[in-house]
Amino acid sequence: MSLAARAVTLAYDPGVSPKEGGLPGLSVLKDVVSSINLFGIVAVVGALAVSLGVWAWGHHTGGHQAEANGKKGTVVAAGAALGLGAANGIVAFFSALGSQVH
Repeated sequence: MSLAARAVTLAYDPGVSPKEGGLPGLSVLKDVVSSINLFGIVAVVGALAVSLGVWAWGHHTGGHQAEANGKKGTVVAAGAALGLGAANGIVAFFSALGSQVH
């Protein structure tokens, strides 16, 4: 088989796929990433509580800027919670979608 034919074959199918257990420490890495995700979710809960408090305080005192900032913070915290909660599913979805490309 010529070099050009091997390069074309390699370009179509490099033969690489995800394999669990290939590297030592994979379980530790999974635990670290899970802990970071949990830390992010706890931080978002705090940010959401503060943002809702600022929104309510701004509304009741007539502080339109504080009310607007509280609303923005609430939306951002809700979006962050959505992203953190769905991170595993989003990665799994696009990984499965990417594995279908030939």
